[in-house]
Amino acid sequence: MVYPGEKYYPEGVRWNAPIPFGTLPDLLTQAAADFGDRPAIEFRRRPISFAGLSAMVDAAASAFLRAGYGKGASIALFLGNTPDHPVSFFGGLKAGARIVHLSPLDGERALSHKLTDSGARVLVTSNIAALLPMALRFLEKGLIDRLIICEDEHWGEVPIPKAPYPQQPAIVTFRAFVEGAVPPAQWPTVVPDDIALLQYTGGTTGLPKGAMLTHRNLTSAVGIYDVWGAAARAARGDVIERVICVLPLFHIYALTVILLRNLKNGNLISMHQRFDVEAVMHDIEVNRATTFPGVPTMWIAIANLPDLDRRDLSSLASCGSGGAPLPVEVAKVFERRTGMKLRSGWGMTETCSPGTSHPADGPDKPGSIGLMLPGIEIDVVALGEPNRVLPPGETGELRIRGPNVTKGYWNRAQETAEVFVGDRFLTGDIGYMDADGYFYLVDRKKDMIISGGFNVYPQMIEQAIYEHPAVHEVIVLGVPDEYRGEAAKAFVTLKPGAASFTLDDLRTFLTGKIGKHELPAALEFRDQLPRTTVGKLSRHELRTQSSPSNPPAATR
Repeated sequence: MVYPGEKYYPEGVRWNAPIPFGTLPDLLTQAAADFGDRPAIEFRRRPISFAGLSAMVDAAASAFLRAGYGKGASIALFLGNTPDHPVSFFGGLKAGARIVHLSPLDGERALSHKLTDSGARVLVTSNIAALLPMALRFLEKGLIDRLIICEDEHWGEVPIPKAPYPQQPAIVTFRAFVEGAVPPAQWPTVVPDDIALLQYTGGTTGLPKGAMLTHRNLTSAVGIYDVWGAAARAARGDVIERVICVLPLFHIYALTVILLRNLKNGNLISMHQRFDVEAVMHDIEVNRATTFPGVPTMWIAIANLPDLDRRDLSSLASCGSGGAPLPVEVAKVFERRTGMKLRSGWGMTETCSPGTSHPADGPDKPGSIGLMLPGIEIDVVALGEPNRVLPPGETGELRIRGPNVTKGYWNRAQETAEVFVGDRFLTGDIGYMDADGYFYLVDRKKDMIISGGFNVYPQMIEQAIYEHPAVHEVIVLGVPDEYRGEAAKAFVTLKPGAASFTLDDLRTFLTGKIGKHELPAALEFRDQLPRTTVGKLSRHELRTQSSPSNPPAATR
């Protein structure tokens, strides 16, 4: 294959370069051997060395094995950004289990489905009030048999509300769970094609489905980024990068781009529990962070700082945006105020993150998602004809193949078959490639909303809205949002005789039923909603009616 974008690749990098792979336990074991006492993670000003992290992982793996959570088991993690995540993540993998990520942003309906679908009967969570009450509900509902509670204060006391929990045999603190666990004479055999992670995504026509990501997929993703960045690392010499981790580790972007890649390369991960613009700026200006991967909402907050022109960003070697399309205007404002380029790439849960990126010295193409990365092949095919490849400049659906692409969806053979053409994955993203090999996205084939970098699924919101006693019918669409990129808008018809309600009323009703990031940002009442010829509610027609050339009726 001749790829026109290769001429813009960093010096010495080839599109068909061999991509290294292995297993995730071996990745951490090798990093501990290579970097030993060097700090791997800094959390609440407390450093954790590579050797120390590896020892904690071994203790967790030994405890998981002792409890019977080894080969064939699914271990669910319901955690935020603390060292508890990598300890349990690598610990479960070293025991031979597969990990299931649960997002604290999700509502009870989606989380319950993920637990049931994955078969996970053990859940690791934290005693912070934002997590523990939901985890206790899973236990009460019989969705799990064992609840392991990490004590947040173990990492240093901060004013984060904690929640109480009952004393019962099914609940154990993480400290008690690992106490006395002895490593086995031989660790379970883990091979590259074992499933490492069930990462849920894509519930646009139903409940979310679990992308099966293997050790080969995830380590190849790291390898792809390493091949791409080899020239930049060589130019910086022996500098140890300080990488800001604000992105949630349950998200594939943070897992691959921040955690796995930087552990492998001996860098320091500066872990934050949440995004606070001044805390991030302090990490850059005072702690001299070198890398900050963020999502567009974070870059919007930084670009809007009143004194950004006077802030010292000189330590940053790179600024990256991912997780959602970066508004062109935000990138322009950031560059104008800082003199630094802010570019975004593209990837998916199903690709373990890597897809496209921008070379440091390539042409400036606003709105582009960049070039396809080494080891990955992306082409554009005709809509409805996934075997017909389109030439540059023509718009169609992006297909992708590479060692980082999922093997399919957990327990969803039919849906897996529908998204693969041979070994090429149909992304559902609509776009084109220009003559230089740069890709552009113009739309999404499916109805998924990307809000602040997180996937939001309209049908999940609709199901919850239908629980409102006044609602007759509802369609949820994504609408432009200045801060989040996109947000959900609910179009509602009322039952006969029912009184209307406000957006605030609806958001209050939905709180707890769905995640905070899923709550509608707008509400519009209609006398009727459009239908297809067979009587189904039509999102497509409603979207057409609500386009700028057809302004909607009054919005509440």
